[in-house]
Amino acid sequence: MLRKRRVFMTNLLNYDNALHKFYKTLKLTSLPISSWDFYSTFFDNHCKSSSDVKALLQLAKNNAWVFNEAVLEQELIDKEHTIVVTDAELRIVYASQNIWEMNRYHPEEIIGQQPKMFQGEKTCKTALKVISNAVKKKEPFEATILNYRKDGSTYNCWIHGQPLFNKEGEVVNFIAFEREVA
Repeated sequence: MLRKRRVFMTNLLNYDNALHKFYKTLKLTSLPISSWDFYSTFFDNHCKSSSDVKALLQLAKNNAWVFNEAVLEQELIDKEHTIVVTDAELRIVYASQNIWEMNRYHPEEIIGQQPKMFQGEKTCKTALKVISNAVKKKEPFEATILNYRKDGSTYNCWIHGQPLFNKEGEVVNFIAFEREVA
């Protein structure tokens, strides 16, 4: 019995040390001991964002983006922005998992669609024209537009978009950093 207890305690100590080592690699704020439920939500979102960063880095590699890859982590983890990537024909090829919190679409539901799926009758045509002109000129843009959630309700969406070029100077994707604003 005593031997089993020692083995258990050794295993528990090894687990605790491994967990401690893992937590030291993350950019986390202090652990709110009295609020595990809040921390759990934060940690879950952090894990999803880290997964998104890895997927976006792979997309960047596959398409040979000439892009500061550190921006992806900064936008997703530090600023908690939603990221939508389209191909050169403006078909969505990737959306970060946090898009659901903004518009109630899961990323897999919008792959292959165009961003105009989020727009509707009350979306400002002037703002859309500004975005369209920037995309045609292959230039960055920033705009706030009225978008529609899956359930039809509206929200104001701030968007910072830009073309992504490959090493040959060709536009291979567009990327948009987005967040809901008041």
